[in-house]
Amino acid sequence: MQGSVRSATHYFFNGAKLIATPGFRRFILIPLLINLLIFGVVTTLLIHVFNDFFTQILQWTPDWLDWLTWLLWPLIAFIFLVIYGYSFNIITNFIAAPFFGLLAEKVEAHVTGKTLPEEPWGQLIPRTLKREIIKLGYFLSRGILVLIVFIALFFIPGLNFIGMLIATLWSCWCMAIQYTDYAADNHQLDFQTLRYRLRQQRLTSFSYGGVISLGSMVPLQNSFAPPIAVAGAALYWVEELKNQDNAG
Repeated sequence: MQGSVRSATHYFFNGAKLIATPGFRRFILIPLLINLLIFGVVTTLLIHVFNDFFTQILQWTPDWLDWLTWLLWPLIAFIFLVIYGYSFNIITNFIAAPFFGLLAEKVEAHVTGKTLPEEPWGQLIPRTLKREIIKLGYFLSRGILVLIVFIALFFIPGLNFIGMLIATLWSCWCMAIQYTDYAADNHQLDFQTLRYRLRQQRLTSFSYGGVISLGSMVPLQNSFAPPIAVAGAALYWVEELKNQDNAG
């Protein structure tokens, strides 16, 4: 498997350093405000849903199975955290897509010294939102299958861990696609070709998505994770994905 975990963490933390510099702060202000607003709504909603869901399970479970309920608590909490991070990113990225595209462009120009042709907002916004819809269709169509597999394996003793692993890897893959796509879309690279290039560096791609997933599960910190992820993914694009051979 090509790639490395070290490269993935390198891109993420260098992305964090980069957006902290004066030249990049203006590109994250609006997305950050959007993130904070969504953070408040999604977090409040999730807390209520989780409390109601777990309370309902306690009511349905016979007294003699109370021990099983509390064993399942960490697993249920994990599932909710994955859903939380996943839904938070989908909503945020759809709204902030044009700003993240500009951020990826700025990072690439900073690293390479070459700027892309300016694109009017009237063209940029519809194009980036269309791309987000394409990605969303991909995530949902495959994600439903992953969910079915996860639920099926969850009720088979000894295999529920495999189901959790599959769901985690899928989440990591989605995150890698989501954030590298901004730089790819700036170059009009089609979605299928981007996925092919990411597969050529599987370990880096899955590891980078994993780092983003972890950051997205932590309340408040997840408000800062998306712009950092965009900047880090732009570095990944420039160093490994941009000039990759499409053969195969």
